[in-house]
Amino acid sequence: MTELSVPPIEDEAIQRFDDDRFTRDRVCVVTGGASGIGRAVSLVAASNGLSVLATDIDETGLEETMDHADRLEVADAITPFVSDLTSDTDLESIAIAARELGSVTFLANVAGLQHVSPLESFQIEAYDTLQSVMVRAPFVLTRELWGDLEEHDGCVGNMASVHGHYVTSDKVAYNVAKFAIRGLTQSIAAEGDGDVRSFSVSTGYVKTPLVTDQIPETAAQRGLEVEEVIEDVMLGQARTDEMMTPLEVAHLFLFGFSRLAKHCNGSDLLADDGMTLTYD
Repeated sequence: MTELSVPPIEDEAIQRFDDDRFTRDRVCVVTGGASGIGRAVSLVAASNGLSVLATDIDETGLEETMDHADRLEVADAITPFVSDLTSDTDLESIAIAARELGSVTFLANVAGLQHVSPLESFQIEAYDTLQSVMVRAPFVLTRELWGDLEEHDGCVGNMASVHGHYVTSDKVAYNVAKFAIRGLTQSIAAEGDGDVRSFSVSTGYVKTPLVTDQIPETAAQRGLEVEEVIEDVMLGQARTDEMMTPLEVAHLFLFGFSRLAKHCNGSDLLADDGMTLTYD
């Protein structure tokens, strides 16, 4: 039976990247910081020496992130900030709060939503919400922080997906958003002109609440057992029998932010276990 739960991140499992910009006077803004990948990016960024503004609409989840930060002894480096990414006022407030912490150098647009439904009956409200959170908000935040990013040799990391390379049915809003976020990533690289760098991260299925919460519903829809959904639907085309962990994805973000990735500009860091590039 595949284990869906993810053990807490331990200090010894966190990769440290050698970068002289990873200091407490540099700020990394992370959206979706209340759980999953956003939480992992917040903890790994703080453990690598950065100050972090972790933002999410889920106040309870942010409190849990801070509990993990306290356990890892980096709570002093993370500032939780409750915000709604569909609100322009809140997006402006995120930028203001980030500047108060120091030199805003990194932006990790991680927050994501999912809604599964056939296109013909896909709710317009759900479609609009997904686009607002996963496409519009990353654009607005990048725009709000552009001057800071230019001044501080900054970098924007965007959470994409294998669904920004190819699509599956019943996820039209998610598919469109992930193709769009890759377009935003490349636009940032084009207009950053070497002063603002960007990259996206495309993974297969990751052990996050966004993914695992879908499994029972998918099993019921397709008349499958939970294990069959994981092995055949989620991992069927991948050359692995294990989903990624949020920590593994967080390491890709910190690599992308670091000097090790200085030539990754507009690039997509594809880590999908061969899902989109191989076939039987």
